[in-house]
Amino acid sequence: MKKLLTGTLLAAAVLGLAACGNGGDKDQAADFSIKDRYELDENTPAWKLDKKEETTKIRWYINSDWTALPFGKDVTTAQIKKDLNIDIEFISGDDSKLNAMISGGDLPDIVTLTSKTGQAALKADSWAYSLNDLAKKYDPYLMKAVNEDTFKWYSLDNGKTYGYPNYSNTAADYESGNIPVNDNFVIREDVYEALGKPDVSKPADFVKVMQDIKAKFPDLTPMGFTTVGDGAGPFTDKLQDFLGVPLEDADGNFYDRNLDEEYVNWLQTLNQVYRDGNISDDSFTDDGPTYDEKVKQGQYATILVAGTSGQGGNFTEFTKNSGTKYIAIDGPESTSDRKPTMNQTGISGWLSNYITKDAKDPAKVTELFTYLIDEPGQILTKYGVEGVTYEYNKEGKIDYLPEVKEMEKTDNDAYNQKYGISRFNYFNNDRVNALKVTTESALTQMQAWGKGKLVPHFVIENINPDLGTPEARSNEAIETKLNASVISMIRAKDENSFTSTLDEFKKFLDNNKWDEIKKIKSEKMAENREKLQ
Repeated sequence: MKKLLTGTLLAAAVLGLAACGNGGDKDQAADFSIKDRYELDENTPAWKLDKKEETTKIRWYINSDWTALPFGKDVTTAQIKKDLNIDIEFISGDDSKLNAMISGGDLPDIVTLTSKTGQAALKADSWAYSLNDLAKKYDPYLMKAVNEDTFKWYSLDNGKTYGYPNYSNTAADYESGNIPVNDNFVIREDVYEALGKPDVSKPADFVKVMQDIKAKFPDLTPMGFTTVGDGAGPFTDKLQDFLGVPLEDADGNFYDRNLDEEYVNWLQTLNQVYRDGNISDDSFTDDGPTYDEKVKQGQYATILVAGTSGQGGNFTEFTKNSGTKYIAIDGPESTSDRKPTMNQTGISGWLSNYITKDAKDPAKVTELFTYLIDEPGQILTKYGVEGVTYEYNKEGKIDYLPEVKEMEKTDNDAYNQKYGISRFNYFNNDRVNALKVTTESALTQMQAWGKGKLVPHFVIENINPDLGTPEARSNEAIETKLNASVISMIRAKDENSFTSTLDEFKKFLDNNKWDEIKKIKSEKMAENREKLQ
């Protein structure tokens, strides 16, 4: 799911986007008529009014290999197809395929991007319709369905909004308690109990507990962590969030979290754990399947987890086969009483969806946007169809039918193919989580640990220098250097090696426009505050 349209590709392709189809200033929507189909009604979604009899074919491109869903075959998408009288063709592929479509001058009806700060998103007015204009012309109810804060956040300099995301969490969402924490420090419960429920929140205690684990459980790896891949895994911003490293300085300017004193001290602590033999070298090179298997077998006594929601299957499998379980505890903490500032998906969301100026029926595509953004569409794509996949209980909560629950447990592939629950997630958010019956799972206790610990990081979203600038190239080099340096510091053979790696990183900052980059980040933070007002 990470093989999506990158900002780098879009920076190169945006001129083609602007030039193709009906780009530029021409507004095809103004020429598209809904006469004899329906009258506008700001209190009724247009899809409920549209009398068009012919099925509308919609082409939807997302640059990945996981999006080719068989639309209309499962319960969820069959309902979308029925309600809107549409058929969707998902076009999946790689960057070269997208470039071919751009150069061919034939964009599909919908394009989904993953970078809000890429050149295509910033220049969306040249190749996509503004949702403001589409709502005015074809479906004023759209403005009732969108989240006002998210809509404002996505507006361009002209005040209009072109893209709309999934999983955009606002300040109200953070305050609601409906968003679960997605990063944890977990420990096997049997190990935790055998050691007398130790405290690992301070560096010296953390080192000692890892030593105790090795002595008492020699067959286990004392500490594991989610895969690092080409980056530094959970050891940069995730670890910083556990420590409550500030997002900004006292003046509201950019704060270099990577050089925070307490953060560096914790990297030294992890280095000590590594030099004690309590972090395995293999953990730095394990791929996803290898890591998953080790978790299922309970090989790690403790794990620093980035992306808890994606680990449910692993934790469930371990519990099923072991009789114990992984539980979340307070892991690394600040030594100066700063509270954790755990993060989740921010207000920028994840994927962002645009209606292109080559849309054959912009009215129908606008209806689809309204349908998916509105709460009934959220419930459908998250939980399926009432009476087919779920019922409402006496408390008004959504509860899956017994046969649906059973199929999910016993044959997940068949479950996905038949019901399509939570698979059509291009506009989903977490707000409707509160509507569902709470059921116990391997993640319940881990997510409960995070109550009250989530803090919006909106102010530092999308603050990197604009793509294509010298500062952007320097910033990318710095991020690469940071990831390599963090892993090298954790794996340093001694204190001198740790210090020399840190000094080398600081020197790299000085030689790569860091002062200019920090100034740009601070300016973008100020712009973010304006949008958040």
